[in-house]
Amino acid sequence: MPYVLTAHAADALGKRKIRREWLEHVLSAPSRRVPDSLDPALEHRLAIIPEHDNRVLRVIVSTRVDPVRVITAYFDRTMRGQL
Repeated sequence: MPYVLTAHAADALGKRKIRREWLEHVLSAPSRRVPDSLDPALEHRLAIIPEHDNRVLRVIVSTRVDPVRVITAYFDRTMRGQL
């Protein structure tokens, strides 16, 4: 799936030690898609990353552009055990 990283997203991947293949997995095969509660142009995509202690990776994307733009990504502690 083609995508573009914002500067913030690229920085967040490095600082949070999120691998590109994990990001791409969540983008292409999310377990859950949730619309953003404040901005209808944004979507939250979530999936479990087995290689990272089964933690849930949340990737927030802008879906109104092609290719999708990754705004940020982080491991969501509040979602542990919920997917």
